[in-house]
Amino acid sequence: MKYFLIVILILLTGNGYAQSPDRPWNSSWIAAPNDPGTEYGVYYFRKSIHLDSKPASYIVHVSADNRYKLYVNGTLVSLGPARGDTYFWNYETVDLAPYLSTGKNIVAALVWNEAQYRPEAQISNRTGFILQGNSLTEEILNTDNTWKCMRDTGHVPVPGWFFAASKGEMVDMNQAVKGDWTAADYDDSKWPLAAKLMDGKLKGTAWGIDWALVPSTLPPMEMTYQRIPVLRSAVGVTVPPAFPGKKTSVTIPANTNIAILLDQTFETNAYVTLNFSGGKDAGISLGYAESLFDNNSAKGNRNDITGKQFIGRIDSLIADGSKGQTFTTLNFRTYRYIRILVQTKNDPLVLDDIYGTFTGYPFKPASAFNTDNNEIKQILDIGWRTARLNAWESYTDCPYYEQLQYIGDTRIQALISYYNTSDDRLARNALTQIDHSRLAEGITRSCYPTKGTQIISTFSLWYICMLHDYWMYRGDNDFIKNKLVGERAILDFFSKYQQPDGSVKNTPYWAFVDWAGNLAGDVKGEDGCAAVYDLQLLWAYQWAAEMEAKIGMPDYARMYNQKAAQLKATIQHKYWDPVKKLYADTKEKTGYSQHANSLAILTGIVPATDMPAVVNGLLNDKSLTQCTVYFKYYLNQALIKAGRGNDYMSWLGIWRENLAMGLTTWAEYSDINTTRSDCHAWGASPNIEFYRTVLGIDSNAPGFSKIKIEPHLGTLTNVGGEIPHPDGKVAVKYLLEGGKWKINISLPVKTSGVFMWKAKTYALKPGANSFVI
Repeated sequence: MKYFLIVILILLTGNGYAQSPDRPWNSSWIAAPNDPGTEYGVYYFRKSIHLDSKPASYIVHVSADNRYKLYVNGTLVSLGPARGDTYFWNYETVDLAPYLSTGKNIVAALVWNEAQYRPEAQISNRTGFILQGNSLTEEILNTDNTWKCMRDTGHVPVPGWFFAASKGEMVDMNQAVKGDWTAADYDDSKWPLAAKLMDGKLKGTAWGIDWALVPSTLPPMEMTYQRIPVLRSAVGVTVPPAFPGKKTSVTIPANTNIAILLDQTFETNAYVTLNFSGGKDAGISLGYAESLFDNNSAKGNRNDITGKQFIGRIDSLIADGSKGQTFTTLNFRTYRYIRILVQTKNDPLVLDDIYGTFTGYPFKPASAFNTDNNEIKQILDIGWRTARLNAWESYTDCPYYEQLQYIGDTRIQALISYYNTSDDRLARNALTQIDHSRLAEGITRSCYPTKGTQIISTFSLWYICMLHDYWMYRGDNDFIKNKLVGERAILDFFSKYQQPDGSVKNTPYWAFVDWAGNLAGDVKGEDGCAAVYDLQLLWAYQWAAEMEAKIGMPDYARMYNQKAAQLKATIQHKYWDPVKKLYADTKEKTGYSQHANSLAILTGIVPATDMPAVVNGLLNDKSLTQCTVYFKYYLNQALIKAGRGNDYMSWLGIWRENLAMGLTTWAEYSDINTTRSDCHAWGASPNIEFYRTVLGIDSNAPGFSKIKIEPHLGTLTNVGGEIPHPDGKVAVKYLLEGGKWKINISLPVKTSGVFMWKAKTYALKPGANSFVI
């Protein structure tokens, strides 16, 4: 139950101390002796210290490569390091005092390196561990050759089928280190001393190619004990009724094959723990899946299991026959379903318990949407779960397959954070990491951190939009101003591909827009140009010009405004089809998409006289390439800007289809039956729009320093809610009663705004505002 104790850990420890030594570190990176450090391996480190009294504070800084779990006297107190790169290698700051006692104490660390099998997001130098005391008092714990280290030879990698996220584990308990090696009374007398690799170097003193250490800006991840409530099937064994919802043992007889299917009932991220006894040389398989598949590789309703097969990530164990064996996954697993396969030999095996420990970025919801509409509540609940499962030490596109911080996904995720929480640390971390990903030619990588170098050139333009979003909703001019160098480099990169008329020719690298038709990267016309790329560049110029004019360099603002004006004219001349009253994808005018026409509205190039025709095409012309769930965020924003926001509830068809198919998180593709990922954060955009569109709450100046309230209630007659604001909260309430609307709006102190209702504008003062209209 050690993992359960981490629930308390969040309240007591973590890098929230924001402390670091005011002098160079004098600890060393250490590793197992005579170990190359470049192969898959699991290692245990231990150090014994004696304290004359229990300290009130005992702060240390800790990091490792690839990852670590730090224990004090048998209790898990920290996990990390938060993902980064070797030029910005994170360390966590932890107060060990709550776990120390008078007399002998053991500080221990589990460190593992998945080497060539490591997740795509895991950058690595070699296996290593480091711990530095915050002051002279704690430096007795500094890592050096007084620490001991043992490799656990019972762990071997399981390559498995494709996962950009972590692979499965194979653990032979016969070969694994025995006993609780984290406990103070454990006998480590035969363990070898650790070997020094190199001195620990803070960023600025390191060469930058090994580990340039920086303090993590993130809090500890949430860790919450989580039972698996439902048994869906059991073959070959009799299972007690209480299993698995309550701790209940299951006995598998000797020479028996069994299969058990468990259902969490919703998708989750959790470290899975299996406790078992006996069963000498029995084989155990733990499989994790988002959903089951039929014989045609279709998923169907996610609640159904009949006639379906299990395909998923696998952990494998071999029992050593002893009592009290335990296995906890090194990395968290994503699953709704867990399948347990057991093949015993001459001894029975007892499954003592199985449970999960939920993990995720410790977001606390700070928004509320008050309605008696159960469908809205369900959509918001599922969206929030989707967003949470895709927020850990970075935003991720999907927790099951990739765990990569893609810019296109992350823009929507960050906006969800702004509207639903008061914590912007993960968003700041994302903006900083994407800035770190820029290549010499100026463009960013498509996702970061990553050990590879995938480039989606159009995603760099969304990064500029992300900077503008943060500037508008959270402010902090200095933070954004420091990122404008990157914005300029990106736009300089694209300028090299602009033709004399401003149009972008042969957009380099992968020019992904959406998983829709040829918009996945091959939409160009004969001249190498396409409306959707020109429009994305136009929008980036517009955002950049606004930021440069206020907090950057006016010369850049003038240049970007000039480039935007040229692009506007070119797009209108090149792609507008006066017959169809739509913007074509290319100058040949042989294809049309919701994507290009949505961006045309959002960038402000559609004349008012043509707006009704463009909107009609977006809503009714099925010959247009249709947006998938990802790009519906931009489609809906365009329709709202065009004055159709009161119809928002009628645009939720794809989300309703997800609900009908039993999904508990939003799927990656619009084709729900064959979608790869069942949990993709870009689908959670309703968790923005119910607040921004329906309730009408939006920023009207940088830093949310002015507020605009423009509701689009549709048929709703009794609704309200609130969102976090940098200076407090914004709350609204709308009630239709006796033919009159009773409207109450509350703004933070010192923040004014405007209320827009049926073409009229009303001034809002700080504090309470009331209207009867």
